[in-house]
Amino acid sequence: MITIAFFDAKPYEKLYFDRINETYGFAIRYLDVRLNEETAQLAKGAAAVCAFVNDRIDAGAAAELEKCGIRLIALRCAGYNNVDLRAVWGKIHVVRVPAYSPHAIAEHAVALLFCLTRSLHKAYNRVREGNFLLHGLAGRDLYGKTAGIVGTGKIGKITAEILRGVGMRILVNDTFPDTAWASPLGAEYTSLDELCTRADVISLHAPLGPETFHLINEKTLDLMKPGAVIVNTGRGALIDTRALVRALKHQRIGGACLDVYEEEENYFFEDWSGTAMQDDTLARLLTFPNVIITGHQAFLTDEALSAIAQTTLENVSRFFDTGDAPNEICYRCANLDTEKCRRTRGKGCF
Repeated sequence: MITIAFFDAKPYEKLYFDRINETYGFAIRYLDVRLNEETAQLAKGAAAVCAFVNDRIDAGAAAELEKCGIRLIALRCAGYNNVDLRAVWGKIHVVRVPAYSPHAIAEHAVALLFCLTRSLHKAYNRVREGNFLLHGLAGRDLYGKTAGIVGTGKIGKITAEILRGVGMRILVNDTFPDTAWASPLGAEYTSLDELCTRADVISLHAPLGPETFHLINEKTLDLMKPGAVIVNTGRGALIDTRALVRALKHQRIGGACLDVYEEEENYFFEDWSGTAMQDDTLARLLTFPNVIITGHQAFLTDEALSAIAQTTLENVSRFFDTGDAPNEICYRCANLDTEKCRRTRGKGCF
């Protein structure tokens, strides 16, 4: 029987993985700790590890996993910027869940936007305290405004389609434009600078890499309209958070909706309500009335959690049963569609 060491296990995940695993019959060893160089030895005796976005698989952790005999790292997420692909190359295969429910992420992004632009977070708290005054709750229509979508993968496209449905004009930016999709929607591909200059809402859906690190920074923030709202349900480090704080402090933009944060691994997915927050930047963000932060929960729907569990366990099953790794990533290509990978010939990348 194949044993999977499941790191950073949360109660809501166990429910879905246990249910889906009735079909596969793996021995899943749930661990509460995050995967890193110090905890990697806990995987000893397993053939695979299952990791999430805040597990850190650097060269040190990779070396420890190799010593433990781990053959497969199964990421239960789409992003893989927390994995040193070069360090695991030729030693441990890495698979991911490239898509689970893009609608879940897109709908959460739009929900955050609606909440902020109509002051629903403020209104909810007031009414709970018996305060029904409307002063200070005036919002603004999204109809007729311009939305800028950065990244037109599945999530970005769905977000654009939803916002087009409420009557917004759509600007889009992507390294690989999909004009066949954009034209019927009336979406216009443009440069990032122009998008930042023209958009009333900017929603980030780009992957995180060297070229997109701090995509939103002092320069791009300076280009934005005074009332522009930034939405980020992608990766925290797409935004230079300190630059964002300065822009909010000086009222250079209209607000921010964040489901991710570039230093989130220190806080997200845990209860810190009884302790003093040590992250001054996050603490400052939480003081702004025009900022909404959720704790990386955009993926948290029944449909998405079911799909994540199904694809993750199917990845493990196919790898150990046939050597096939259809959702594998490697440092050489980091792109599932490239023909450089041996995966396209039916097996893993190395």
